[in-house]
Amino acid sequence: MKKTFTKVLAGSMAAAMVLGLGACGGSKTAETTAAPATTAAAAETTKAAEAAKETTAAAAEAAGEPVSLRISWWGGDSRHEATLKALDEYMAANPNVKVESEYGAWSGWQDKIAQQLNGNSEPDLLQINWNWIYQFSPDGTGFYDMNQVSDVFDLTQYDQKLLDQMTIDGKLQGIPVSSTGRVFYWNKATFEKAGLEVPKSFADILADGPIFKDKLGDDYYPMACGSYDRTILLTYYLQEKYNKAWVEDGKLNFTEDELADGFDFLKSLEDNHCMPTLEKLTGDGADSLDKNPNYIDGHYAGLIEWDSSVNKVQKALENPDDLVIGEYPADYGTPSTVYKISMGFAISKNTEHPKEAAALLEYMLNGDGVKTLGTERGVPASAKAQKTLADADLLKGMVADAAKASAANYVFPLSPYYEDASLKDSAEGAYASIMEAMSYDKADSHDLAKQMTEAVNAAEAQA
Repeated sequence: MKKTFTKVLAGSMAAAMVLGLGACGGSKTAETTAAPATTAAAAETTKAAEAAKETTAAAAEAAGEPVSLRISWWGGDSRHEATLKALDEYMAANPNVKVESEYGAWSGWQDKIAQQLNGNSEPDLLQINWNWIYQFSPDGTGFYDMNQVSDVFDLTQYDQKLLDQMTIDGKLQGIPVSSTGRVFYWNKATFEKAGLEVPKSFADILADGPIFKDKLGDDYYPMACGSYDRTILLTYYLQEKYNKAWVEDGKLNFTEDELADGFDFLKSLEDNHCMPTLEKLTGDGADSLDKNPNYIDGHYAGLIEWDSSVNKVQKALENPDDLVIGEYPADYGTPSTVYKISMGFAISKNTEHPKEAAALLEYMLNGDGVKTLGTERGVPASAKAQKTLADADLLKGMVADAAKASAANYVFPLSPYYEDASLKDSAEGAYASIMEAMSYDKADSHDLAKQMTEAVNAAEAQA
């Protein structure tokens, strides 16, 4: 299941994000190590069966042996706080279960997980990127098959097409937490300070750069992009202008001239003072924009970020209310943002407690933990979770607006190898080395195009 994704699949992912907001879930799910329901149909359709399931689960808890689970995730402070609170609530309701948490920022996180997986020392339950199942489990044996715990974790709450994307050789390698796409965000206060409205087009951005420099100073920019964000922006530009997916049939889908055009566009953003050079960003001493003091205080007035990260980038600002969602630039064609399954949760193939891990995950993604976690990982893929949040009036604000915006501007499906470590790794990945060659060394755009083609095709050829 690798190479060609269709627009039918693209539509299903967007529908899972937008149309699913009104989907209805089932009855209350037990927060314990739930015993199996007699049949999936009974669990879905009869309250009596649900009540029996909860009664059985409560009895199991009362007689339960002590269980220790490890769970890991990455994210910003708001995600950490919400997840820790949900886990505390779970342990309070399940005193026989002890949950040990391992969490941190994204930088270096994939390397840490790779080392754990290679050493068979990974946590029982771990947050994963979508592409990790292809990287760490190409034959479907790298993670526990979630189909084996469907009596504990309710798979019926998920669009089957999303589950299919998490499946290799018939083995469900993880649960899709949410889908996500890139969104343009702007600090309206900084633009107002420059006497400008937030940009609606690339033409606006290119025009605003010199105005920022003249009116606000050399250290103010309309937007900022690290190496990976520049690759996202390159992909957006090319998909919009040439109306085709970044990868098709396991090959980079753009000619050398088309790619060179894209690199010339990125260079024009630097040349027109629209975004700082990578040397400037590195000198800021922060590993992500939400921790960069120049973003926090408004010197960098825009970014292109995942809709699932809106809480992180909004709360990082000195005045969070200054952040607004921007329009998708359409100077060159139909906007086509980068869109994917944002992340999942997987159970370790080495866990001694697969059902207990699945019960914890059921609580977090379908059960009472949904309210506590809110939208810290984006709008949930679970229909039941969406209904829970909607009923609690929690599916609103920038998170919901950003999710709708990205889904509405999603055209082409993303290859699971787009974020392969050989490409995305912040230290040794091709994206970083190519963008650094462009920004630091002013490398020729055709040479950059050749490097990108070689690197992407090599990553795609792994399957």
